[in-house]
Amino acid sequence: MSRKIYVSAKEVAERAGVSRSAVSRTFTPGASVSAETRRRVTEAAHELGYHVNHLARGLMRNESGIVCLIVSEMDTPYRASLVRALTRRLQSQSKVAMLINTDRSDSSVDQALKQAISYRADASIILSGMPDRSITDLCLRSGQRLVLINRDEDRDGALMINLDDQEAARRALSAFLEAGCRSFAFANSEVMTPSLMAREVGFQAAAREQGLEVTVERYGSTTYQSGVVLAERLLEREHTPDAIFCANDLIACGVMDVARHRYKLAVPEDLCVIGFDNIEQAAWSSYQLTTFAQPVEEIAVRAVEWLSDHGPVEIHSHRLGTQLIWRGSVREAKS
Repeated sequence: MSRKIYVSAKEVAERAGVSRSAVSRTFTPGASVSAETRRRVTEAAHELGYHVNHLARGLMRNESGIVCLIVSEMDTPYRASLVRALTRRLQSQSKVAMLINTDRSDSSVDQALKQAISYRADASIILSGMPDRSITDLCLRSGQRLVLINRDEDRDGALMINLDDQEAARRALSAFLEAGCRSFAFANSEVMTPSLMAREVGFQAAAREQGLEVTVERYGSTTYQSGVVLAERLLEREHTPDAIFCANDLIACGVMDVARHRYKLAVPEDLCVIGFDNIEQAAWSSYQLTTFAQPVEEIAVRAVEWLSDHGPVEIHSHRLGTQLIWRGSVREAKS
């Protein structure tokens, strides 16, 4: 037996004994309809299991309410927190998020985005520096509004949201110097997104201004396991660092575990460590990691507010600061 999926507005009108336009007005915010008509329509809709087809209604206004989230490394705690904040904010604005995973740099990503565009997605938010610039081009050519988060592209008609990563790196060096550290390293991944490289370059530049050198090691992706390998490389050297600034918190956690358990170094007495992102694990008693908190909620608010603005599309750019969260992985400042 065939199953009927959708109930039409015409069927609701017939059950309620009203016109088709009365049904439409009943479910249109602010439209004029009598209390009795509204009661009859809503009762009929409930009995029949009717739901408004917002997609069809939006397409009549040339809007679908769909926003693509183009994301890589979705399983990392920071990326998950940003996706959570964005989807909550989009839902509060009656928009629907469509998630596209870009971990694989092959034609599947391009095909998924084209499929999303075929559903008349209004906009896309690219959450990382990994996806190829061709994805940005495809979004703009399709007439979408576009938000770029932590990317180094300057595109007409797009909103760019970036962090002041280099300033954070300078504060990291200052914290190490105040703790009495004298040998510095930066632990990075090989992903080399603009934000990760800005932290590395900023840390090196701040050290050079003080007449100091920074040992840089890069390995793999921005994961705990990469931190394990990076710690081995740095701590096997003849001259080991007493301060390591890590590109993110997952790397920092791997570095700390190897330093303490394999090399028997005390943190922060023998080695000071600073991370980036302020993920939940950073506050765990096992780590008590000093780190920089990204303004996740502010990023979500600015992105969705801009997408909800129906005025002229112009170039906009925001560079947001980060908060240094002090915990136990850096020694107290020496007098």
